[in-house]
Amino acid sequence: MTVLNAAALTKAGRKNAPLQKALEKWLQTAEAAEWHSLRDVRLTFPSADGVTVKGGGVEVVATVFNIKGNEYRLITIINYPLATVLVCDVLTHAEYDKGQWKDRL
Repeated sequence: MTVLNAAALTKAGRKNAPLQKALEKWLQTAEAAEWHSLRDVRLTFPSADGVTVKGGGVEVVATVFNIKGNEYRLITIINYPLATVLVCDVLTHAEYDKGQWKDRL
């Protein structure tokens, strides 16, 4: 897969060395993957979830990964036909639960 906006991972990791290592591992794994569906993603990351977000008349399915022992959420949009993963946000579990990230997709 081609990971787009990987700079967001670097930015998030600068604040927290253990998080940085977890994000680097996720990036390496994602770049080596060949995902064709959420089912494929879950073979690699069993806790990944597809979250449907509606806004502006458009429905998007974000794929959310648990990072660093479920302390963080990595929010992505995966385009399976193009084999791309767009990194949208890296949030703490508490930030994710507030749901404000949905307005930014």
